[in-house]
Amino acid sequence: MSLQMWTYLIVGATFALYIGIAWGARVKDTKGFYVAGGGIPPLANGMATAADWMSAASFISMAGMISFMGYSGCMYLMGWTGGYVLLALLLAPYLRKFGKFTVPDFVGDRYYSSGARVVALICAIFISLTYVAGQMRGVGIVFSRFLEVDVNTGVMIGMVLVFFYSAIGGMKGITWTQVAQYCVLITAFIIPAVAISLKLTGNPIPQMGFGDTILAGPDAGKYLLSTLNQIGTDLGFAEYTTAFGPGTKPMLDVFAITMCLMVGTAGLPHVIIRFYTVPTVRAARLSAFYALIFIALLYTAAPALGAFARYTLINALNNQAYSSVPSWFANWEKTGLLAWMDKNNDGIITYRAGAAFKGKPIFSGETGQHGQRMIKNESVDNTNELYIDNDIMVLATPEITQLPPWVIALVAAGGLAAALSTAAGLLLVIASSISHDLYYRIINREASEKKRLLIGRIMVGVGVVIAGYFGINPPGFVAQVVALAFGLASSSFFPIIVLGIFWKRATKEGAICGMITGIGFTMLYIVQTKFMGVSPWFFGISPEGIGTVGMVLNFAVTFGVSLITKAPPAAVQEMVESVRIPRGAGAAVDH
Repeated sequence: MSLQMWTYLIVGATFALYIGIAWGARVKDTKGFYVAGGGIPPLANGMATAADWMSAASFISMAGMISFMGYSGCMYLMGWTGGYVLLALLLAPYLRKFGKFTVPDFVGDRYYSSGARVVALICAIFISLTYVAGQMRGVGIVFSRFLEVDVNTGVMIGMVLVFFYSAIGGMKGITWTQVAQYCVLITAFIIPAVAISLKLTGNPIPQMGFGDTILAGPDAGKYLLSTLNQIGTDLGFAEYTTAFGPGTKPMLDVFAITMCLMVGTAGLPHVIIRFYTVPTVRAARLSAFYALIFIALLYTAAPALGAFARYTLINALNNQAYSSVPSWFANWEKTGLLAWMDKNNDGIITYRAGAAFKGKPIFSGETGQHGQRMIKNESVDNTNELYIDNDIMVLATPEITQLPPWVIALVAAGGLAAALSTAAGLLLVIASSISHDLYYRIINREASEKKRLLIGRIMVGVGVVIAGYFGINPPGFVAQVVALAFGLASSSFFPIIVLGIFWKRATKEGAICGMITGIGFTMLYIVQTKFMGVSPWFFGISPEGIGTVGMVLNFAVTFGVSLITKAPPAAVQEMVESVRIPRGAGAAVDH
């Protein structure tokens, strides 16, 4: 069968599975809609958490970032993995003992203030919409290549699907769908990683293969990473394994981004809510342990796949005649995610350091003298003629290495599973924030179960539409868009959650001022540097890492304001004390 037929078959089968699970697990009450009734087994919740956690950024973009950035790209891997450990060990069990549905619910009750609840609610919506935009872009990229539709159409198809099983099944449907999606995405990531490792190095274990020697070709017998270092310097890039130096990110920026991703993880509302779906605190800890194992399977293989992708892409394209490039090049060129501008009119693809032209490719529809599609963009004064979007690397490498069509189609299904699983969790956060935290807890305490469910489902639809818009008009690569969401989470939720659990003197005034200061500074910096053309002015820290500074400001303001304002009521301080003191692993009490 052709790749097209395999793609329709495998993607269609997985979509039918997700829709069937969501329909079978549809809910009729708010507890089922928000926290799956609190009865999910730890193993299943661990798989669902891993799927929720490993978004399109993890599956599609992280290995691509590593393949282009080399050692520095591992800040995404270290930040996200370290952040999950931080969340699982430091925060999740205590939040589960509080027994709240959402992060704004926790903030509102812990800080005894509707104002704090509203500020947390606004932060949760901003974070979730930013994050889900990255997922929608990932869906569009997969559809645009493998189903041969444009990116915008792909985003809209994903919007319809994720709305269906999020609105119908709620958290219960999403959880069991995510169990299936984890199985799909991990299979789709590991099979090509093993196959490519075996083909390039003869080693079937990718985590060991990328430190091994190359099996055949002109570089046979050479270590893969040493070869990448040499190729990189020959083409004007930094050495692949160089930590810091010319052509790489400064140490301070790498530290800031890693820290931002780590603490941002611990403040992500769609991950935190997963620990409310299990029956006991012990089950929450156990599901966190399972999730870490499931996450590690992909995260330890990602650097290897990034190195394999880098080596195969350069060998396949650099100094090749455009007239003889394989069919996969033309297929990706149609999506606008791969482009060639023949600057010297020799018909040969030259890949070097630097941007090939200003902006992203805008094709004129004309054909040049060597057959390439003509690009309207203004040329940049360097010798590089090739534009490669980071987000295609994981998806394109199986094609480049000529793996069977069913493997390539499986990778497409895995990318969709990763994006849709996270998008569903994020949309539920948006819905619960508005229907539960705003409407029910503040506006109308007498609202019926039916009315709250209806508002929740309407809010899922509104969230899908907004996310779809930003998926069609994204502010960066998938991993970069997601990194911005982590910056917002680290600067708003993390300090408030940590102080709320471990410092009973933290007050509502401190929490409100801290959240506004942290996310306000971070948002301002991101808007300035991403959309207004302002150069990073705070010690050169990029917008992806500025959340670390926002976090520090949040901590400082919350701490300072809390000390000069009236202490929390005795009942609140007693509640904080009781949550921190271990009292067995019994079921948490819902308030």
